[in-house]
Amino acid sequence: MREHLPPAPARVLEVGCGQGALTTALAVDGYDVLGIDPVAPQGDSFRRIRLEDLEPTDGPYDAVLASYSLHHIRDLDAGLDLIAELLEPGGVVVVDEFGWDLVDEPTLDWLYGQRRALAAAGLGEAPASLQALRDEWEGEHLGLHGFEALRTAIAARFEERAFARMPFFHRQLGGVATEVLEQALVDAGGIEALGFRYAGVVRAPRV
Repeated sequence: MREHLPPAPARVLEVGCGQGALTTALAVDGYDVLGIDPVAPQGDSFRRIRLEDLEPTDGPYDAVLASYSLHHIRDLDAGLDLIAELLEPGGVVVVDEFGWDLVDEPTLDWLYGQRRALAAAGLGEAPASLQALRDEWEGEHLGLHGFEALRTAIAARFEERAFARMPFFHRQLGGVATEVLEQALVDAGGIEALGFRYAGVVRAPRV
């Protein structure tokens, strides 16, 4: 995500910072950064709030980062409108997300095999069946914003500067080898790339 950021000491907002690893790293690199999340850690670089709790007057920011957080926002349109308001003219939004609804049968089947292999090695619990995995996946994500909803809402407000589909499951399964294998299977068309990364700037208002 950093390759799309303006140089330090640009003012950066991270939406959904979690435990704060990226916010902390950016602060160390000289950015004037704020990470927000209901479970954000304590510290000057963090606030325990949701995006919806910010006011446009909390800006402006040179960049806003959103990593695996937009799909959770109940009112996605209002959230993205606020991000656009928080940005300086020419400011950049950088999104790291996934489309849970892009999963298909070959992808679920591959994930099922990976989960079973990890369970056999004592890492996690294997799904009872492929159907159980399907039910688990839909149960965890049903009601969250999917790929087309995210892409459409973002495109309505920002001009695209970069977009790429990325492997996703290696983040849950762990290990460099898993990422390499997943990327190879995506490249070969065997499974879907659920992840995506996006960078864009606020669309100029229509005259």
